[in-house]
Amino acid sequence: MSKKYYIIDFDSTFTQVEALDELARISLREHPEREQIYKKIEDLTNQAMDGKLSFRESLAGRIQLLEANKDHLKQLVKHLKKQVSTSFSRNKNFFSRHADDVLIVSGGFKEFITPVVLPFHIKKENIYANTFVFNEEGKIVGYDEANPLSFEGGKVKLLRELQLQGEIHGIGDGYSDFQLKEFGMIKKFYAFTENIERKSVTEKADHITPSLDEFLYVNNLPSAISYPKNRILCVVIGDVPDIAVKYLKKDGFSVKQVASLEEKHIAAAGIILMGNKASISPEELSRAAKLKVIGYLGNSKKYISHDTCTAMGVVIFDNIRKPESVAKRIAKFINNGDSFKSSNFPNIQLPEVKNGHRFIHIHRNVPGVMAKVNQVFAGHGINIVSQFLMTNECIGYVITDISAEYDKQVLKDLKNTNNTISFRVLY
Repeated sequence: MSKKYYIIDFDSTFTQVEALDELARISLREHPEREQIYKKIEDLTNQAMDGKLSFRESLAGRIQLLEANKDHLKQLVKHLKKQVSTSFSRNKNFFSRHADDVLIVSGGFKEFITPVVLPFHIKKENIYANTFVFNEEGKIVGYDEANPLSFEGGKVKLLRELQLQGEIHGIGDGYSDFQLKEFGMIKKFYAFTENIERKSVTEKADHITPSLDEFLYVNNLPSAISYPKNRILCVVIGDVPDIAVKYLKKDGFSVKQVASLEEKHIAAAGIILMGNKASISPEELSRAAKLKVIGYLGNSKKYISHDTCTAMGVVIFDNIRKPESVAKRIAKFINNGDSFKSSNFPNIQLPEVKNGHRFIHIHRNVPGVMAKVNQVFAGHGINIVSQFLMTNECIGYVITDISAEYDKQVLKDLKNTNNTISFRVLY
């Protein structure tokens, strides 16, 4: 089996922002014409990312406009550490387990890239980027013009020099990342769209990955969550404030706002977020095979059958006064299993388990189910780290944390336990 390498971009991929743009905002903070200069720098960045301007021209133009020094770089690093892309932040385990396989390859600069990526177990020798040239006062006056990454097609030049032997995958948001595939240097190019989506790049990609979770999922690599949130459709219907919609989008869900609930929406929805007085019938609910949670901005009992939802294992959160609070509860349920303040479920609120796996099992509240669930774990030799069970008159809701790796047959056996309503792995 050939070795695999993962070439990862930095700006707008590893981090949410373009670092040179951010450096400009720091270094030009007191400049009277700062807004015009910011705009020029951003335009130069975007022209290069879209393939409309050579990278070398863009880089030289931006450096000239910066007026930055080493003190500004220190401020930038502090800022960038808070701007790591959300899906990268939660997947440190992947970088730890694949420290020999991950390379950061960027047209940015080592002076700010290295301190940001080192805490993610990325090896210093696996960081490839440009370097600044400073004068005696510590001001940035240029860059190492011999570095292959300072040239147009620099990433292609670098990989030719490295001559990596194995299967190489590339992840990035810009044209320079796609060039690796265009020139046959990598097997697959993944267009990363968590922070910015460039049509000129995504239309050429082998796969569009709205998060690192998606990339890890399709490549069967270790991930902090078992199923990418971008694959969970949240259907929004009725009068729902933007603050709630934006929260769920930012958390990574695929959000679709509709005028009415059609069959295709009901069949595909994992989440439904409803404005006050919007309704869904028991018959419609019965056809919502993927539905896990409903958020309702009002009194849901008047418009949704709680009994039907409970019997299906669908959690309801409602609140007429706090739309963002409903969105947050939806996200916490999907992300962590929390049912706190649910209108129809037993309430459980738990911390995230570290270095382990969390299973969610919803079952009819009849005698003997928990014994059978735990027999499955025992039969596979799995030690339970912690387990939490809450019930109401209809259902039992149990969260089980384990620390060991497990065979996929465990999941099948838990799903097939008598009186199971639904089962899912969180991470």
